Amino acid sequence: MKHMMRAALWTAALMLPATFAAAQPPLDRTAHPYIRTTAEATVSAKPDRARLTIGVVTQAANAQTAAAPNATETESMLAALRRSLGAAAEIRTSGYSLTPNFTNPRNGGPPVLSGYTASNTVEITTDDLANVGKVIDEGAAAGANNVRGLDFLLKDDAPVHAQALREAARKARASADSMAAALGLKVLRVLSAEEGEPQVVRPMRMMAMAAGANTTTPIESGNIQIQATVTLTVEVAP
Repeated sequence: MKHMMRAALWTAALMLPATFAAAQPPLDRTAHPYIRTTAEATVSAKPDRARLTIGVVTQAANAQTAAAPNATETESMLAALRRSLGAAAEIRTSGYSLTPNFTNPRNGGPPVLSGYTASNTVEITTDDLANVGKVIDEGAAAGANNVRGLDFLLKDDAPVHAQALREAARKARASADSMAAALGLKVLRVLSAEEGEPQVVRPMRMMAMAAGANTTTPIESGNIQIQATVTLTVEVAP
């Protein structure tokens, strides 16, 4: 009977594949009958920051005639973005390229140079989420023809992560208490607590270009979800 009880205690554990152990000495399984439980908690929060990549792409027969109008249209786009975003937003160049284009002849010969493509993109960071659709529209009206990314973020996700971690720890401890009670045991102390790698689920980027001249591109930010995982090992006794 005693052998069966020790086996039940030592096998009552649920392990996750990716956890980071707290700075504690290795657990001596022979000295401490224990129960190990794992719990997850997810906390949602509304994003308060947006990051958008927008730019100008131009093509022409030679490099100069591709690059020159690109520079002009990019400057026009930047002026419109600055007017729309104001001084609080951050605008920085995220990429520039001037690349040759080639076509493959039907007769199977070597590729033939057919022109050049110039691309200039900027990354915008703004806390005015209600203005994102308008920014896209005004940038497009000023020459932008390449919107490659829109992400919603939290300026500080530490409080949300801490809340998720507290809830996961409470759930793990409640599970350990329930398991111990079901086995006719009591929890003596916590032997170790391990945090799994936090997971951040960002909202899907909901964006559709406006259909009419007087309609702003609709943007829906959704919620950001932060998930925390805690694995708890507690010592038990009759």
